[in-house]
Amino acid sequence: MVTGFEGLSLHHYTSGALGTMLDPATGFGEKEWAPFVHNAYEMDALIAKNSAIMDKYAPDKRVALVVDEWGNGLKPLDGTPILYIQRQNSIRDAVTAAINLDIFVRHADRVRMANVAQMVNVLQSIILPDGPKMVRTPTYHVFRMYVPFQDATSLPIEIDAGRYVFGKIDLPRVDAIGAKGVDGKIWLALTNLDASKAAEFDLTLSGLPAKGAVGEILTADTLDAINSFDKPEAVSPRPYRAGAQGGKLHFNLPPRSVAVLQVM
Repeated sequence: MVTGFEGLSLHHYTSGALGTMLDPATGFGEKEWAPFVHNAYEMDALIAKNSAIMDKYAPDKRVALVVDEWGNGLKPLDGTPILYIQRQNSIRDAVTAAINLDIFVRHADRVRMANVAQMVNVLQSIILPDGPKMVRTPTYHVFRMYVPFQDATSLPIEIDAGRYVFGKIDLPRVDAIGAKGVDGKIWLALTNLDASKAAEFDLTLSGLPAKGAVGEILTADTLDAINSFDKPEAVSPRPYRAGAQGGKLHFNLPPRSVAVLQVM
């Protein structure tokens, strides 16, 4: 007889204006960018709704909420055979991946497993292979940059970097999380959702007179920039440094960017 279970499964894909497996993975503009970024936050609403129910019936939080598959459900590449579908992965996918990872961190008391779908080809792919060749996608770089957050302790963070507004879509321009890593260092992840505008703002860390922050930033010149076999490093992280004055960190994040930084 089954007397209990360890986790409740949640399965969700992000889509844009056209719908799952219909939105183009490349060749799009801001009218396709904005709905995807906006709809990525459906994950937060789903987790919050399910967590509220679980809190009622399992308030001790022993039962985990498991996001068994998540990612962007984009249109496959032309000519891809059924069941062997392959999708490209752009800087938009990197930004929405960061949004989802931030959401999981903010709900870490309940979400204790989250599985990207999938690692190879298909949806929110981390690598794209073609025979003996392989390309690391922008999503790969986000996952690698977020490594310091594994087993870290989440820290509360509030940022006011203005709003990203496109038509009826109105979101905070920057999504952010903070954590104390297992190495004792303080880490920040900052994502500028805005398709066209930089985000300039200051951040004060309570009880920590910061001298600066160093790390990496991932961005691209176009909204649909990808890594291809011809240009495998077109979308790659580069070094980034934020200065500080009077204990405040000062950031100027380019549009459509993801930064992971260690506070000094």
